[in-house]
Amino acid sequence: MKYLARTREGRPLVGDEGGFCPLGAADPDLESVRDALSRAADGTLPGPADATADRIDADDIAFAPPLERFGKLWGIGLNYLEHAGDLDEDRPVEPASFLKPSSVLTGPGGPIRLPPTDQSDRVTAEAELAVLIGRECHSVDEESVDDVIAGFLPVIDMTAEDVLQRNPRFLTRAKSYDTFLVVGSAIAVPEEPIDLADIRVQTVVNDEVAAENEVRNMAFPPREIVSFHSEVMTLRPGDLFSTGTPGAEPIEPGDDVRSVVESIGTVDASVTR
Repeated sequence: MKYLARTREGRPLVGDEGGFCPLGAADPDLESVRDALSRAADGTLPGPADATADRIDADDIAFAPPLERFGKLWGIGLNYLEHAGDLDEDRPVEPASFLKPSSVLTGPGGPIRLPPTDQSDRVTAEAELAVLIGRECHSVDEESVDDVIAGFLPVIDMTAEDVLQRNPRFLTRAKSYDTFLVVGSAIAVPEEPIDLADIRVQTVVNDEVAAENEVRNMAFPPREIVSFHSEVMTLRPGDLFSTGTPGAEPIEPGDDVRSVVESIGTVDASVTR
């Protein structure tokens, strides 16, 4: 696995299990992580072994979100069958998708800022596997989706559940408060197509696993989600699909939330108001 990331100062990095080095040291033509997305999608991304600089341990780096600017932010609701049952909802016959504005984004560590209690007094956190698009595409069949995916990362999605419960048409508002999407510090770039089915996703709050499930139990697997939405609109580098949560957990100020996506990565965030 290779990784693409940025420091808090905005310097682009490429890494592997042994650490990170400046992206430009691996290929001087790559001046930003965005420049590298198409290379990640087509399997030609250089790694630290190709670099003229030594690796730096990840523990010695302060990370920002891996992209300075993401594109469309898609979410998928009720995608794990057990989670839909927990909410007493029927399984959708097509992906139950929604869009979030770019202002929801915050980086690793957060914080997640809860809205004033007079707007919402029940916010839940949801761990998810996210898919990042690396190449512009339209009408991609499922068998070709790997050719347009740059990589994967863990995210934490939030919902103001009491807002949503008042009326399902309030979904956009319930999902769109500032900091309601925490992205992981690095884009995981598989060096060959990865079997996502066995990957386990966990929602962890205060070191307690609140929910977990495997990707195989999604109603709509990640590659199908990308293919389906590529029939609706053109997808572009930096577009992100959060593929659904195994379960949500209410959060309060002072909590610590973690999304653990096996083989892909982990992201934590503190909670405040």
